[in-house]
Amino acid sequence: MCGIVGIVGKSPVNQALYDALLVLQHRGQDAAGIVTCQGERLFLRKDNGLARDVFQTRHMIQLRGTLGIGHVRYPTAGAASSAEAQPFYVNSPYGIVLAHNGNLTNADALKRDLFVDDLRHLNTDSDSEVLLNVFAHELQQQGKLRIDEQDIFRAVTGVHRRCRGGYAAVAMIPGFGVFGFRDPNGIRPLIYGRRETSDGVEYMIASESVALDALGFKIVADVAPGEAVLMTIDGQLYTQQCAPQPILSPCIFEFVYFARPDSIIDNISVYKARSRMGKKLATKIKREWSTHDIDVVIPIPDTSRTAALQLANHLGVSYAEGFIKNRYIGRTFIMPGQKVRKKSVRQKLNAISLEFRKKNVLLVDDSIVRGTTSQQIIQMAREAGAHQVYFASAAPPVRYPNVYGIDMPAASELIAHGRSDEEVARELGADGLLFQDLNDLIVAVQKKGKSHVDRFDTSVFDGVYITGDVTPEYLRSLEARRNDRAKHPHLMNCETALDLYNSD
Repeated sequence: MCGIVGIVGKSPVNQALYDALLVLQHRGQDAAGIVTCQGERLFLRKDNGLARDVFQTRHMIQLRGTLGIGHVRYPTAGAASSAEAQPFYVNSPYGIVLAHNGNLTNADALKRDLFVDDLRHLNTDSDSEVLLNVFAHELQQQGKLRIDEQDIFRAVTGVHRRCRGGYAAVAMIPGFGVFGFRDPNGIRPLIYGRRETSDGVEYMIASESVALDALGFKIVADVAPGEAVLMTIDGQLYTQQCAPQPILSPCIFEFVYFARPDSIIDNISVYKARSRMGKKLATKIKREWSTHDIDVVIPIPDTSRTAALQLANHLGVSYAEGFIKNRYIGRTFIMPGQKVRKKSVRQKLNAISLEFRKKNVLLVDDSIVRGTTSQQIIQMAREAGAHQVYFASAAPPVRYPNVYGIDMPAASELIAHGRSDEEVARELGADGLLFQDLNDLIVAVQKKGKSHVDRFDTSVFDGVYITGDVTPEYLRSLEARRNDRAKHPHLMNCETALDLYNSD
């Protein structure tokens, strides 16, 4: 999962790009990068770390120019190294820089084609570099010294023809402008806006609407699936549909967890969607557990608060903040290896015993993925004095890997994979477990009459991959690349040695 932004301004954009990346930091905490353009020259700064750490005053001063793009990264493919930090640059043709959010499901085939047919060299394992080189080749094929908007749109059409998967991208060509495009299924989000200044109109494109809001840009529209949007250096805006049969199919997990609650994606309020998730859960409890003995509903900070509050209100039971979060600890899924991940939960959350003691508690989380964090939190609730600990998920059980840009674990590491709800409850150590029904989740997110969504990508819940090209062989390859042992062989070897030592 990544965050992307592009701005065409009338004054230097370095500060605006930095501010936008801070707002989008929740989408990626592994690396950050900005490229700006002044005249025909590009200025780049990127490195591992949070945006606030990557960009110091000396770097910002050097990022000159009135147009630029930025990126925050959490790796879903490739290594977590500074070489993988974005944006990426290719000098031919014209000098193009690109930042990308998503994942290409046919990246391996594209790499072969780029080398054998297009005679292009790739320097990293990132599929973002693959996407950039496919676009660059399609643009170069037109053989023009000076390009216009139709050349950009034809090149994006070529990208859609060759690339599969979920992708939203922003790119820039020196002296020309900034453009963005979204895959024909619109799996990953992308939105653009404008603002009036005394010097003229400025444009911005970003992963989420909150970035536009923070900088005072008025939303124009979401980028449609398959569409390309071009903002030129002279203040012109062009849009064109570049895919033959686009179908708006956004990732439903954006609404469950990843997007900020104050974002609007494809005309759907993330906050309102999560509120409706809570109502749906309450309805299910009333239907299937009418004699419940829940004393208090407690959310797992932060993304489950909205759903938990609505659930409590509709059940007519108390709501309480039972966990205090340490704001200075990163997300647990960033921590390498299960043992480190378990330790980080205790560092991240602390229970308020008064809210748990001698009570039947319903803990509410947005979803359950590995289950490692949920197990620890349930144990913390028991240690705080809870009589019974029930657990509710605002999403259905996650049983399948994501292949479109979310760094979920391998299938074998998903706690619900191959298990019934009852078996998951036992693994978690919960006295009762409730999952949202998939149909209820879809209804909760797609408020009738509020969006133009044709369907959602719900593959992590039902195993149906909407691009139609995800084979069992691909999933096996993904499993081999994503499991903890493959990602952190040195750490896993140390843990294995420690386990063997302790067993003796």
